Amino acid sequence: MQITVCTSKIHRATVTEADLNYVGSITIDPDILEAANIKPFQIVQITNCSNGVLWRTYAMEGERGKGDVCLNGPPARHFQVGDKVIILAEAWVLPEEMENIEPVVVFVDDKNKITNVKKHKLIEPFTNG
Repeated sequence: MQITVCTSKIHRATVTEADLNYVGSITIDPDILEAANIKPFQIVQITNCSNGVLWRTYAMEGERGKGDVCLNGPPARHFQVGDKVIILAEAWVLPEEMENIEPVVVFVDDKNKITNVKKHKLIEPFTNG
């Protein structure tokens, strides 16, 4: 049996474009994809922090260095320019492979420039207060 796991996360990226007339997918700056170890055409899950919508599609490379995060096709109805999103890359693994999974979290600023990259196991837990 295989289980689905998160292999990487792009945390709170800003949507730069929403193109309803494009065929589909999410276009992401290659610098961000590489930092997150997300491959072109890999399935990703996008959650809109502004409205709670969750969408699954495949990643495509945009133009390097521009900070693009563009929702193409139908998701353009649910993701607008300026929305904050969380992008998760998924993989199927065997349960015994779980101990070797070290998801990467890529942190970006409001212009989608990388500010930090951490292994998920090393991130300090959130404390309230």
